[in-house]
Formats: sequence, C-alpha cells, structure tokens
Amino acid sequence: MKRTKTIIILALIVIVFTAALYYLWKKNQEDPVTYTTESPTEQTIVVKTVATGSIVPKEEILIKPNISGVIEEVFIEAGEYVKQGDLIAQIKVIPNASSLTSAKNNIASNRTALQTAQINLQTQQSNYDRQKALFDKGVISANDFEAVNNSYLQTKQSVEQARINVNSANQNYDIIKTGTTSGLGNIAQTQVRATVSGMVLDVPVKAGNQVIEANNFNEGTSIASLADVKQMIFEGKVDESEVGKIKEGLPLEITVGAIENKKFDAILDYIAPKGVAENGAIQFEIKGSLKKIDSTFIRAGLSANASIILEKAEKVLAIKEALVQYDKETQKPYVEVEIGDQKFERKDVELGISDGIFVEVKSGITKEDKIKIWNQVQGVPKYAQE
Repeated sequence: MKRTKTIIILALIVIVFTAALYYLWKKNQEDPVTYTTESPTEQTIVVKTVATGSIVPKEEILIKPNISGVIEEVFIEAGEYVKQGDLIAQIKVIPNASSLTSAKNNIASNRTALQTAQINLQTQQSNYDRQKALFDKGVISANDFEAVNNSYLQTKQSVEQARINVNSANQNYDIIKTGTTSGLGNIAQTQVRATVSGMVLDVPVKAGNQVIEANNFNEGTSIASLADVKQMIFEGKVDESEVGKIKEGLPLEITVGAIENKKFDAILDYIAPKGVAENGAIQFEIKGSLKKIDSTFIRAGLSANASIILEKAEKVLAIKEALVQYDKETQKPYVEVEIGDQKFERKDVELGISDGIFVEVKSGITKEDKIKIWNQVQGVPKYAQE
C-alpha cells in the first residue's frame, strides 16, 4: 500500500516538472517585445467646440401696410434688389360701411357748422360796417369800436376753422373710401414702398390677398421681407456643458453645408443669458457676425456649423497624446526617450494645450528625440506597427 502511494506521488512530481519545463520552453520560443518610436513634429493645435445653426441676415425688415385692404398688384419678386422708396405693392381699399357712414355724417356736420359760421360772419360784418361809420363820425368811443372789431375778427376765425374742418372731413372720407386723397401726394397709403435698401427675401402675399394695417392691437400683414445679404450672421445653439468655456469675442470658423471647401471667419458677438430646454438638455443661443463675404453669396437660412476656437497654438512642438505617461505618485507627465538600441530614459515634460490627438510640449524634449510607444500591441511584428 505504501509502495503504491509512493509511486503515485513520484508520478505527479514528474508530471508537474515536465509541465514546468514545457512552459519555460514555450516562453523562450516567443519573440521579445520590440518597442517602436516616434519623433515630435511641428503642429498647429486648435482646441474648439462646435455649434450647429444657420446663416441669417443681421437685420431682416418686414414691410407692412398702414391701411387695410386687398393687394391690387405686387411689383417685386424674391431675389430682387430694391432701393429705399421703391414701390413694392399697390393696395385697393375696401371701405368699411360703418366708417364710411360716420365720415359722411362728419362732413355734413362740419358743413352745417361752416354755414352757421358764415351767417354769423355776415351779421358781424354788417354790425362792424355800421359801428365803423359811427366811429368815423365820432359818435361812439374807441373802446366800443374795439369790442365790435374783436368780435368780428373772432367770427372770421371761426369761419376759417370751419372751412378747415370741412376740408379735413372730406379728406378723411376719401381716405376711408379710396385709401388716399389729393392732399397726401407721394405718401399715398395705398402705395407700399421699401423702407430700406436690400434684397427681397420673401413675398408672402399675392394679388387678391387681404392685408391688415399695423396698429397698436395687430402687428399687421407682412407684404415683403428685406435684408442686406452682405451683412449675415450665424445663429446657433450650444449645450450647457460647453457654454461655460466660451465668451464674447472668440473667433469662429463657419462651414456651410451647401458651400463645399470654404470656411468663413466670424466673431462671437452674443451668448444668451438664459437657456432653453430642448430634448432634455439646456441649450443657449449664440450669434456671430461673418466677415468678408463680399465675393460669396450665402442664401439666408442655410444650415451651418460654427467651430468656436477656444485656444490655438501655431507651429509648436507636439507629440501624440498617447505617447505621454503619468507618474503613479505625482501624476506628472513624462515620456521615455530612446538612448540606445531598445534602451529608454525617462524625461519629464511640460505640456500645453491638446486637441485630443496631439498635445503641445513646452519643454523636456527636442524635435530630434525618439519617443517610445509604450502602449503598442505586443506580439505584432514591427513592420505591421509601422
């Protein structure tokens, strides 16, 4: 029995020893890890965040009528350039029956007042002539004649005022009935004219459409929208996680989807002080003025992306961020520089800005140094890594 146990134990020892020898032999057959290197390069590193939005005019002017009616004719089309004062549309007035009746009654009332004033003037004229004759003969005093004269002059003024009221009532009646009157000249309310110079972006009405005048209770019907397309801005939104990184005055790079291979420079002018909830996230509106777009026509409303440049370092010494290692205790960055065949020396480095791929190296290494790729995939041939 003891002999059997001894044999089993010896067999196990032999098996374990054989397995260990086989494991060591396999390890010796593996190729040693050969580390490759990379040298620093000169890079322009840009740290930026992206906002989506569109290109819109800096100022878009809505042309509205100052009288209600029906569009009789439209003289412009979208895409045309107009100058201030150019005729845009002609309005035909459809008078309101109640207003027309009130205007007629006002004319009649003022005419009656004029007739009454004229009768009073005739009476005062007769009295004035009679009193003047007596005054010339010395029958009445100067004070009595002065009182008669003042009464005559007041009656004469009343007649003139009555004539003005009648004329005003007639003009008001004409305006209600036709939208214009002879006294208005070139500012006839039925003629809608451009208030600024610019391109016509939209004409939302056609001949036959009813329009409402702009007043205190109604914003009125827009007949056309005008804008200077040489002064465009980017309007977009940024997430709340990014808004703390940006500020007014930062440069923007605008890319428009419909215009390939072209970027437009802009300046961030406005960041909304209040965010708006959209799809579960808080978004903040931003605006940026485009610069030097005279040679390119950008249509209003085109989708665009704005790269907000937070930091920029031009032509600086840089390495890939994956080459940087960090001390486990101090967390200070360092790299391993080749000093011989597969021999490396640690060198502490001072880092600058990073774009996520390349990082600026301010000090610690030179352009000629060869830096160890410490996290390369092991077992891959050197030619495959290159």
